[in-house]
Amino acid sequence: MRDQQIMQQVKEILAQISKIAPGHAVELRIPPYSAIQCVEGPKHTRGTPPNVVELSAHSLFDLVNGKLDWDAGIDNGAIHASGERSNLKELFSELQNRITQ
Repeated sequence: MRDQQIMQQVKEILAQISKIAPGHAVELRIPPYSAIQCVEGPKHTRGTPPNVVELSAHSLFDLVNGKLDWDAGIDNGAIHASGERSNLKELFSELQNRITQ
């Protein structure tokens, strides 16, 4: 069962990401809460997207709050990223800057 409070926080973060990096080149998944397409580039319409980033809600919160570094999250398996456009390190850095201002 999905926690409604966590779902709301996830959706708020994903809405901010959509504003920072609109597009359809990367699918960002936070199962079981939500997923979005973001980042400019070729639009994917069928089958498994070529650029996918998946992480838990708690890893998302840690990433946004600066408690988890992108590279460390990749290394320890907290973040799963595949595809040539799946490195969202700069996107999350920009999101952190907006939140802390």
